[in-house]
Amino acid sequence: MSKYPQVLITDETLRDGLQIEREGVTLDEKIELLHMMVDAGLERMVIGAFVNPKWSPQMADTLELVKRLQPVEGVEFYALALNDRGREIRAEFSPPLSVESIPTTHLHMCDVFIKRNTNKTLEDQERFWRAPIDKSAGLGVKESAIGLSAGYGSNWSGKFSHEARMDNLNRQYQAWQEIGASVTRLDLADPMAWNTPLEVAKDIEGIKQRFPSIKVFHLHFHNARSMAMLSMYEALRLLDASDTLIADTAIGGIGGCPYCGNGQATGMIPTEDFVHLLHDMGIPTGMDLPKLIETHHRLASILGRTLHSQVALNGGFPRPGTFYPMDVPAVYTFKEAQHFRLGASVYEGNPTPWIKS
Repeated sequence: MSKYPQVLITDETLRDGLQIEREGVTLDEKIELLHMMVDAGLERMVIGAFVNPKWSPQMADTLELVKRLQPVEGVEFYALALNDRGREIRAEFSPPLSVESIPTTHLHMCDVFIKRNTNKTLEDQERFWRAPIDKSAGLGVKESAIGLSAGYGSNWSGKFSHEARMDNLNRQYQAWQEIGASVTRLDLADPMAWNTPLEVAKDIEGIKQRFPSIKVFHLHFHNARSMAMLSMYEALRLLDASDTLIADTAIGGIGGCPYCGNGQATGMIPTEDFVHLLHDMGIPTGMDLPKLIETHHRLASILGRTLHSQVALNGGFPRPGTFYPMDVPAVYTFKEAQHFRLGASVYEGNPTPWIKS
Protein backbone atom coordinates (compact mmCIF):
# COMPACT_ATOMS: atom_id res chain seq x y z
CA MET A 1 0.00 0.00 0.00
CA SER A 2 1.31 3.46 -0.95
CA LYS A 3 2.29 5.80 1.84
CA TYR A 4 1.44 8.73 -0.41
CA PRO A 5 -1.96 10.41 -0.94
CA GLN A 6 -4.13 9.82 -3.94
CA VAL A 7 -3.11 12.51 -6.44
CA LEU A 8 -5.52 14.19 -8.84
CA ILE A 9 -3.94 16.57 -11.34
CA THR A 10 -6.13 19.43 -12.56
CA ASP A 11 -4.56 20.98 -15.64
CA GLU A 12 -5.07 24.75 -15.93
CA THR A 13 -3.43 25.30 -19.33
CA LEU A 14 -6.54 26.57 -21.11
CA ARG A 15 -7.65 28.85 -18.26
CA ASP A 16 -4.97 30.11 -15.88
CA GLY A 17 -2.34 29.38 -18.51
CA LEU A 18 -3.83 31.23 -21.45
CA GLN A 19 -5.26 34.12 -19.42
CA ILE A 20 -1.73 35.51 -19.07
CA GLU A 21 -1.02 35.33 -22.82
CA ARG A 22 -1.77 38.08 -25.28
CA GLU A 23 -4.84 37.52 -27.42
CA GLY A 24 -4.27 35.38 -30.49
CA VAL A 25 -4.74 31.72 -29.49
CA THR A 26 -7.64 30.64 -31.67
CA LEU A 27 -10.58 28.51 -30.64
CA ASP A 28 -9.41 25.77 -33.01
CA GLU A 29 -5.96 25.82 -31.38
CA LYS A 30 -7.51 25.56 -27.91
CA ILE A 31 -9.56 22.55 -29.00
CA GLU A 32 -6.47 20.97 -30.59
CA LEU A 33 -4.58 21.35 -27.30
CA LEU A 34 -7.53 19.99 -25.35
CA HIS A 35 -7.61 16.86 -27.52
CA MET A 36 -3.86 16.40 -27.14
CA MET A 37 -4.14 16.63 -23.35
CA VAL A 38 -7.00 14.14 -23.24
CA ASP A 39 -5.01 11.78 -25.48
CA ALA A 40 -2.06 12.11 -23.06
CA GLY A 41 -4.26 10.87 -20.23
CA LEU A 42 -5.32 14.04 -18.41
CA GLU A 43 -8.66 13.43 -16.72
CA ARG A 44 -9.28 16.82 -15.08
CA MET A 45 -8.84 20.17 -16.77
CA VAL A 46 -10.13 23.73 -16.50
CA ILE A 47 -10.93 24.77 -20.05
CA GLY A 48 -11.91 28.42 -19.64
CA ALA A 49 -13.72 31.01 -17.58
CA PHE A 50 -17.06 32.78 -17.74
CA VAL A 51 -15.75 36.23 -16.94
CA ASN A 52 -15.98 39.76 -18.35
CA PRO A 53 -14.13 39.71 -21.71
CA LYS A 54 -13.15 43.34 -21.17
CA TRP A 55 -10.76 42.25 -18.42
CA SER A 56 -9.96 38.72 -19.64
CA PRO A 57 -10.28 38.81 -23.45
CA GLN A 58 -8.44 35.50 -23.71
CA MET A 59 -11.50 33.83 -22.13
CA ALA A 60 -14.06 35.50 -24.42
CA ASP A 61 -14.58 32.32 -26.47
CA THR A 62 -15.18 30.01 -23.49
CA LEU A 63 -18.87 29.57 -24.28
CA GLU A 64 -18.10 28.70 -27.91
CA LEU A 65 -15.50 26.20 -26.74
CA VAL A 66 -18.01 24.60 -24.38
CA LYS A 67 -20.60 24.36 -27.16
CA ARG A 68 -18.07 22.39 -29.23
CA LEU A 69 -17.01 20.23 -26.29
CA GLN A 70 -17.73 16.53 -26.60
CA PRO A 71 -18.00 14.53 -23.36
CA VAL A 72 -15.19 12.03 -22.85
CA GLU A 73 -15.78 9.11 -20.52
CA GLY A 74 -13.66 9.44 -17.39
CA VAL A 75 -12.66 13.06 -18.10
CA GLU A 76 -13.90 16.05 -16.11
CA PHE A 77 -14.00 19.48 -17.76
CA TYR A 78 -14.35 22.54 -15.53
CA ALA A 79 -14.85 26.26 -16.16
CA LEU A 80 -14.29 29.10 -13.72
CA ALA A 81 -17.28 31.31 -12.87
CA LEU A 82 -16.91 34.34 -10.60
CA ASN A 83 -20.47 35.70 -10.57
CA ASP A 84 -24.08 34.52 -10.65
CA ARG A 85 -24.44 34.94 -14.43
CA GLY A 86 -21.31 32.88 -15.04
CA ARG A 87 -22.54 30.19 -12.71
CA GLU A 88 -25.90 30.11 -14.50
CA ILE A 89 -24.20 29.56 -17.87
CA ARG A 90 -21.96 26.89 -16.38
CA ALA A 91 -24.96 25.05 -14.92
CA GLU A 92 -26.72 25.21 -18.29
CA PHE A 93 -23.81 23.35 -19.88
CA SER A 94 -23.29 20.77 -17.14
CA PRO A 95 -22.72 18.26 -18.69
CA PRO A 96 -20.39 18.36 -20.57
CA LEU A 97 -18.96 20.63 -17.86
CA SER A 98 -18.50 19.28 -14.35
CA VAL A 99 -19.40 21.28 -11.25
CA GLU A 100 -17.87 20.84 -7.81
CA SER A 101 -20.35 18.91 -5.71
CA ILE A 102 -19.98 20.59 -2.31
CA PRO A 103 -20.58 24.21 -1.22
CA THR A 104 -17.48 26.29 -0.55
CA THR A 105 -16.44 29.40 1.33
CA HIS A 106 -13.33 31.32 0.38
CA LEU A 107 -11.52 34.28 1.92
CA HIS A 108 -9.04 36.59 0.20
CA MET A 109 -6.28 37.80 2.52
CA CYS A 110 -4.79 40.66 0.47
CA ASP A 111 -6.83 43.87 0.38
CA VAL A 112 -5.03 45.12 -2.76
CA PHE A 113 -5.35 41.89 -4.73
CA ILE A 114 -9.06 41.42 -4.04
CA LYS A 115 -9.68 44.95 -5.31
CA ARG A 116 -7.51 44.51 -8.42
CA ASN A 117 -8.85 41.06 -9.26
CA THR A 118 -12.56 41.25 -8.32
CA ASN A 119 -13.28 44.96 -7.78
CA LYS A 120 -14.30 44.11 -4.21
CA THR A 121 -12.88 45.14 -0.85
CA LEU A 122 -12.22 43.13 2.27
CA GLU A 123 -15.19 44.97 3.77
CA ASP A 124 -17.36 43.72 0.88
CA GLN A 125 -16.04 40.22 1.50
CA GLU A 126 -16.92 40.45 5.17
CA ARG A 127 -20.54 41.14 4.26
CA PHE A 128 -20.90 38.31 1.78
CA TRP A 129 -18.49 35.45 2.54
CA ARG A 130 -21.09 33.53 4.56
CA ALA A 131 -23.59 33.42 1.68
CA PRO A 132 -22.87 29.74 0.79
CA ILE A 133 -23.39 28.82 4.45
CA ASP A 134 -26.65 30.74 4.71
CA LYS A 135 -27.86 29.15 1.47
CA SER A 136 -26.97 25.68 2.77
CA ALA A 137 -28.57 26.08 6.21
CA GLY A 138 -31.63 23.90 6.55
CA LEU A 139 -30.90 21.93 3.36
CA GLY A 140 -29.23 19.02 5.12
CA VAL A 141 -25.82 19.73 3.61
CA LYS A 142 -23.37 17.19 5.02
CA GLU A 143 -20.05 18.26 3.46
CA SER A 144 -18.40 21.58 2.69
CA ALA A 145 -15.07 23.16 1.73
CA ILE A 146 -13.07 26.13 2.99
CA GLY A 147 -10.33 28.08 1.27
CA LEU A 148 -7.96 31.01 1.05
CA SER A 149 -6.66 33.16 -1.78
CA ALA A 150 -3.30 34.96 -1.54
CA GLY A 151 -2.80 33.37 1.84
CA TYR A 152 0.99 33.23 1.75
CA GLY A 153 1.77 36.78 0.88
CA SER A 154 1.19 39.83 -1.25
CA ASN A 155 3.34 41.79 -3.68
CA TRP A 156 1.81 44.91 -2.08
CA SER A 157 1.76 44.11 1.63
CA GLY A 158 4.28 41.34 2.23
CA LYS A 159 4.21 37.95 3.90
CA PHE A 160 1.18 36.57 5.75
CA SER A 161 1.71 34.39 8.80
CA HIS A 162 0.76 30.79 9.43
CA GLU A 163 -1.35 32.01 12.35
CA ALA A 164 -3.29 34.40 10.12
CA ARG A 165 -4.04 31.59 7.69
CA MET A 166 -5.21 29.31 10.49
CA ASP A 167 -7.44 32.04 11.91
CA ASN A 168 -9.09 32.67 8.54
CA LEU A 169 -9.62 28.97 7.98
CA ASN A 170 -10.98 28.50 11.49
CA ARG A 171 -13.62 31.20 10.96
CA GLN A 172 -14.94 29.27 8.00
CA TYR A 173 -14.59 25.88 9.65
CA GLN A 174 -16.56 26.91 12.72
CA ALA A 175 -19.28 28.56 10.62
CA TRP A 176 -19.87 25.34 8.67
CA GLN A 177 -19.81 23.34 11.89
CA GLU A 178 -22.60 25.54 13.26
CA ILE A 179 -25.02 24.31 10.57
CA GLY A 180 -23.88 20.70 10.90
CA ALA A 181 -21.80 20.51 7.71
CA SER A 182 -18.50 18.69 8.01
CA VAL A 183 -15.57 20.41 6.31
CA THR A 184 -13.87 17.80 4.12
CA ARG A 185 -11.90 19.85 1.56
CA LEU A 186 -9.36 22.67 1.72
CA ASP A 187 -8.57 25.02 -1.19
CA LEU A 188 -5.36 27.06 -1.03
CA ALA A 189 -4.69 29.45 -3.92
CA ASP A 190 -1.46 31.44 -4.14
CA PRO A 191 -1.70 33.75 -7.18
CA MET A 192 1.30 35.90 -6.19
CA ALA A 193 3.65 32.94 -5.59
CA TRP A 194 4.60 33.55 -1.96
CA ASN A 195 4.39 29.85 -1.07
CA THR A 196 7.48 28.21 0.43
CA PRO A 197 7.97 24.56 1.35
CA LEU A 198 8.49 25.45 5.02
CA GLU A 199 5.23 27.39 5.26
CA VAL A 200 3.27 24.79 3.32
CA ALA A 201 4.59 22.01 5.56
CA LYS A 202 3.64 24.03 8.65
CA ASP A 203 0.14 24.58 7.25
CA ILE A 204 -0.50 20.94 6.38
CA GLU A 205 0.66 19.75 9.77
CA GLY A 206 -1.48 22.39 11.47
CA ILE A 207 -4.55 21.70 9.35
CA LYS A 208 -4.40 17.95 9.91
CA GLN A 209 -4.16 18.57 13.64
CA ARG A 210 -6.80 21.31 14.00
CA PHE A 211 -9.26 20.25 11.28
CA PRO A 212 -9.10 16.44 11.13
CA SER A 213 -12.23 16.15 8.99
CA ILE A 214 -10.33 17.65 6.03
CA LYS A 215 -9.12 14.82 3.80
CA VAL A 216 -8.94 16.59 0.42
CA PHE A 217 -6.22 19.22 -0.09
CA HIS A 218 -6.57 21.31 -3.24
CA LEU A 219 -3.40 23.34 -3.87
CA HIS A 220 -3.04 26.01 -6.56
CA PHE A 221 0.52 27.29 -6.33
CA HIS A 222 2.18 29.75 -8.66
CA ASN A 223 5.89 29.57 -9.31
CA ALA A 224 7.30 33.11 -9.63
CA ARG A 225 10.00 32.32 -7.05
CA SER A 226 10.64 28.67 -8.10
CA MET A 227 9.03 27.33 -4.91
CA ALA A 228 5.85 25.71 -6.23
CA MET A 229 7.22 22.23 -6.98
CA LEU A 230 9.09 22.18 -3.66
CA SER A 231 5.92 23.20 -1.84
CA MET A 232 3.86 20.55 -3.62
CA TYR A 233 6.47 17.94 -2.73
CA GLU A 234 6.00 18.83 0.94
CA ALA A 235 2.29 18.12 0.51
CA LEU A 236 3.10 14.76 -1.06
CA ARG A 237 5.45 13.98 1.79
CA LEU A 238 3.14 14.97 4.66
CA LEU A 239 -0.21 13.70 3.42
CA ASP A 240 -0.90 9.97 3.69
CA ALA A 241 -2.86 7.28 1.91
CA SER A 242 -6.13 8.38 3.54
CA ASP A 243 -5.81 11.84 1.94
CA THR A 244 -6.36 13.18 -1.56
CA LEU A 245 -4.13 15.86 -3.07
CA ILE A 246 -5.61 17.89 -5.93
CA ALA A 247 -2.65 19.58 -7.62
CA ASP A 248 -3.20 22.37 -10.16
CA THR A 249 -0.62 22.46 -12.95
CA ALA A 250 -0.27 23.71 -16.53
CA ILE A 251 1.51 22.44 -19.63
CA GLY A 252 4.86 24.19 -19.95
CA GLY A 253 4.37 25.85 -16.57
CA ILE A 254 2.45 28.74 -18.15
CA GLY A 255 0.03 30.79 -16.09
CA GLY A 256 -0.45 33.82 -13.95
CA CYS A 257 -2.94 36.50 -13.04
CA PRO A 258 -2.56 39.71 -15.09
CA TYR A 259 -3.20 41.75 -11.96
CA CYS A 260 -0.44 40.31 -9.74
CA GLY A 261 2.50 42.16 -11.26
CA ASN A 262 4.65 39.31 -12.64
CA GLY A 263 2.92 38.50 -15.94
CA GLN A 264 4.09 35.45 -17.87
CA ALA A 265 7.04 35.13 -15.50
CA THR A 266 4.68 33.94 -12.75
CA GLY A 267 4.05 30.46 -14.10
CA MET A 268 2.68 27.30 -12.51
CA ILE A 269 4.07 23.83 -11.92
CA PRO A 270 4.57 22.29 -15.37
CA THR A 271 2.19 19.36 -15.76
CA GLU A 272 4.82 17.25 -17.49
CA ASP A 273 7.45 17.93 -14.79
CA PHE A 274 5.00 17.02 -12.01
CA VAL A 275 3.96 13.82 -13.78
CA HIS A 276 7.64 12.90 -14.13
CA LEU A 277 8.13 13.42 -10.39
CA LEU A 278 5.08 11.33 -9.52
CA HIS A 279 6.19 8.48 -11.78
CA ASP A 280 9.64 8.49 -10.17
CA MET A 281 7.99 8.33 -6.73
CA GLY A 282 5.90 5.36 -7.81
CA ILE A 283 2.63 7.33 -7.71
CA PRO A 284 0.39 6.30 -10.63
CA THR A 285 -1.05 8.96 -12.92
CA GLY A 286 -2.30 7.06 -15.96
CA MET A 287 -0.59 9.68 -18.12
CA ASP A 288 1.70 9.32 -21.10
CA LEU A 289 4.73 11.54 -20.46
CA PRO A 290 6.00 11.60 -24.08
CA LYS A 291 2.54 12.76 -25.23
CA LEU A 292 2.54 15.50 -22.58
CA ILE A 293 5.95 16.59 -23.89
CA GLU A 294 4.59 16.75 -27.44
CA THR A 295 1.69 18.86 -26.14
CA HIS A 296 4.24 21.20 -24.56
CA HIS A 297 6.04 21.70 -27.88
CA ARG A 298 2.79 22.27 -29.77
CA LEU A 299 1.78 24.87 -27.18
CA ALA A 300 5.20 26.54 -27.43
CA SER A 301 4.82 26.78 -31.21
CA ILE A 302 1.36 28.33 -30.85
CA LEU A 303 2.59 30.88 -28.29
CA GLY A 304 5.86 31.51 -30.12
CA ARG A 305 8.05 31.37 -27.04
CA THR A 306 10.07 29.00 -24.88
CA LEU A 307 8.09 27.56 -21.97
CA HIS A 308 9.29 26.59 -18.49
CA SER A 309 9.32 22.78 -18.36
CA GLN A 310 12.73 21.16 -17.89
CA VAL A 311 11.36 17.69 -18.65
CA ALA A 312 10.02 18.88 -22.01
CA LEU A 313 13.43 20.39 -22.85
CA ASN A 314 15.54 17.42 -21.70
CA GLY A 315 13.21 14.43 -21.62
CA GLY A 316 12.44 12.22 -18.68
CA PHE A 317 15.00 9.88 -17.14
CA PRO A 318 16.30 7.66 -19.95
CA ARG A 319 15.29 4.04 -19.43
CA PRO A 320 16.46 0.81 -21.05
CA GLY A 321 15.67 1.21 -24.72
CA THR A 322 15.97 5.01 -24.53
CA PHE A 323 19.49 5.42 -23.11
CA TYR A 324 21.60 7.84 -25.17
CA PRO A 325 24.06 6.30 -27.65
CA MET A 326 27.63 6.33 -26.31
CA ASP A 327 28.83 8.16 -29.42
CA VAL A 328 26.33 11.01 -29.11
CA PRO A 329 28.29 14.13 -30.15
CA ALA A 330 28.71 17.32 -28.15
CA VAL A 331 25.32 18.90 -27.45
CA TYR A 332 25.14 22.66 -26.91
CA THR A 333 21.75 24.18 -27.67
CA PHE A 334 18.16 23.74 -26.58
CA LYS A 335 17.34 22.47 -30.06
CA GLU A 336 20.17 19.94 -30.01
CA ALA A 337 19.00 18.68 -26.59
CA GLN A 338 15.79 17.61 -28.30
CA HIS A 339 17.56 14.58 -29.79
CA PHE A 340 15.67 12.47 -27.24
CA ARG A 341 12.49 13.07 -29.27
CA LEU A 342 13.66 14.39 -32.67
CA GLY A 343 16.56 12.06 -33.33
CA ALA A 344 20.19 12.46 -34.36
CA SER A 345 19.55 15.01 -37.10
CA VAL A 346 19.39 17.88 -34.57
CA TYR A 347 23.06 17.48 -33.62
CA GLU A 348 24.44 16.29 -36.95
CA GLY A 349 27.95 17.61 -37.60
CA ASN A 350 28.84 18.34 -33.96
CA PRO A 351 32.22 17.01 -32.72
CA THR A 352 32.11 13.53 -31.18
CA PRO A 353 33.93 12.97 -27.86
CA TRP A 354 36.77 10.49 -27.79
CA ILE A 355 35.61 7.27 -26.08
CA LYS A 356 38.16 4.65 -25.02
CA SER A 357 37.16 1.28 -26.40
